[in-house]
Amino acid sequence: MIVVDTEKCTAAKTELRQILAACGGNTKDKNVIAAIENLQSFNPTTAPAQSGSLMDSEWLLISAPNFPQGELLANGKYAYTLGRLAFNMFQPTKLKLVIDRVLQPVFPVGNGEQRTHDIVVEFTTIDESVPQLSGIVINQGICQSVSDTLLQVQFTGGILKPQSTTNLEDWKAVFSEQGKPEKRSWQDILMSGFLKLMFGLVPPQTMNPETGEVSFMMNRSPKGRLEILYLDEELRITRGEKGTVLVCERLGSNN
Repeated sequence: MIVVDTEKCTAAKTELRQILAACGGNTKDKNVIAAIENLQSFNPTTAPAQSGSLMDSEWLLISAPNFPQGELLANGKYAYTLGRLAFNMFQPTKLKLVIDRVLQPVFPVGNGEQRTHDIVVEFTTIDESVPQLSGIVINQGICQSVSDTLLQVQFTGGILKPQSTTNLEDWKAVFSEQGKPEKRSWQDILMSGFLKLMFGLVPPQTMNPETGEVSFMMNRSPKGRLEILYLDEELRITRGEKGTVLVCERLGSNN
């Protein structure tokens, strides 16, 4: 850790939160970009990717989700189809839902060199064709540091399961038939075949009848890089290889 002006740093974090809230969490907004660059100048952590104890936490996404083809709703939340949350692995892929929140638990695994990099998406269906259901999609992943600021990230599979408030029988009626043929565009069919071949995707087949859980595996996931732009006791800001910036807040933080 290095010495920083804590008052200016606190003000910069407050400004970033306010600007994110005003623009729907869009990290491509020029004002958000400027606020992040300003906050980076007060970064107290010189080697964030090596700062294990500081990285470890349950993180809450406070910027917009980065799944493809999202729709910003009037209430500030984002709507997607189920397929967009997890490589089109879970069916029905066209089911409409709204994201309630996105969490990322980061904790050591194995000998401690690797950490979890799961992306936990809590959602509620908004599709008029089914009862309102609350569920969770978990994109399972692991990460490890490759430099002071870079993490190597790899996804390993995924889980779809109901939240505790959801009626299990209603859930089964919608999600029990995984792996059945769906009417899809030829582009979706080609992409699905490509992903299965390249990433070693093993689609979900059966549901656990007691928990309503279904899962898939990814045996040959590509290894990506994630740069940590900012890290302290409250916030974590990262940038992916495609330039996507995500801002997360540590759960349990006083701010």
